[in-house]
Amino acid sequence: MGGLQIVGATVVDGSGRDPAKTTVTVEDGLITENGTSGERLDADGLTMTPGLIDAHVHLGLSSPIQPQFSFQLSAAEIAADIFATASATLDAGFTTVRDTGGIDGGVVTAIAKGKVRGPRVLSCGPVQCQIGGHGYYGAEWEPTELWSSHHIPGLCALSMMSGNATELRSNVREAFRRGASFLKLCVTGGVVGAHDQLSDTQFTIEEIAVAVQEAASRGTYVTVHAHNSEGIRNAIEAGVRCVEHGTDLDEPTAALMAARGVALVPTFAVVEQLLHDTAGAGLGESTRDRVLGVRERMAEALAVAEAAGVRIGLGSDLIGPAQNRRGEELRLRAVLQTPMEALVAATKTNAEILGLADQVGVLAPGRQADLVLWNGNPLENPKIFADPANAIVVVKAGRIVKDLR
Repeated sequence: MGGLQIVGATVVDGSGRDPAKTTVTVEDGLITENGTSGERLDADGLTMTPGLIDAHVHLGLSSPIQPQFSFQLSAAEIAADIFATASATLDAGFTTVRDTGGIDGGVVTAIAKGKVRGPRVLSCGPVQCQIGGHGYYGAEWEPTELWSSHHIPGLCALSMMSGNATELRSNVREAFRRGASFLKLCVTGGVVGAHDQLSDTQFTIEEIAVAVQEAASRGTYVTVHAHNSEGIRNAIEAGVRCVEHGTDLDEPTAALMAARGVALVPTFAVVEQLLHDTAGAGLGESTRDRVLGVRERMAEALAVAEAAGVRIGLGSDLIGPAQNRRGEELRLRAVLQTPMEALVAATKTNAEILGLADQVGVLAPGRQADLVLWNGNPLENPKIFADPANAIVVVKAGRIVKDLR
């Protein structure tokens, strides 16, 4: 891999420090202090940021949702949609993602081998849910045990269901066997739900603790899908490290999260998506009714978490075929916080949450050379993040993977 010298860009390094005009040198896929010059890339007038990180993606839900959930699509079509989304993710400036349920280990491997374009992927494999809980979309008449026979091992496996702690232990071991690098449990109902409400809690503290124990024994962690504070408290009590969504997070629970070092990943882009284009995701109008009011409550939860000192990452949670504007999440967060805070959440903080802080997330010597050159200054105009056409050059591990110059 040859060297690369990028000159003339305004560099926003992801740490929160003020932008500065500096030359960034890349050697052997890493950012170096003073590398020998290789290819010289003139980035005058462009803004450089670290490669963005999305901590909540669903590559495995890249097809229209209802046809996929009712098993009307071939494995070939599902695969084509997954790989198209992976490619679009890179084009939007995201060089690392954490897949929080839907893909099986084969997708991660295919991307890592370079057989298809895509970001670096960490995956939980199938989501762990309780029988009939969030993550189960079978028909009410269908026997529960038929659900997992719809999995396509190596490609797509939405969720595994457990009726008790023993079954959960077995299922999380199976998820790890199939390549999961962390676990995700659903501990409350969800917005895209079939059999539950947002106010429901799911899994007991004792059950969640089994997953935490299994993850800890492999040096990794559990994150949870959770909308209400009671479910979040159960999960914290059991020892999880991260909470997704957190829509109705209250102050005492936020304080507990901060005290225990539990991170939060709010997800605003999917809420906008389901409010404005429910059909585009392949979902019915009833989903839109469930999402009303969630945006305002999630914004409130973000402010509560911030005030409590919770570490707050960033995730889009986009589902269905329309996943090309992943940077919309930064634009939405920039309105609720500042553009710099949104960028730091999508780089440095997300890298910490994913356990990759020594590899990615900040532009510094010794880190992976993951970076994006943007057309203009997204700190002045965060809408730039939302349009993939503004990601002029994308570099992943020192290799130019997109170049619109």
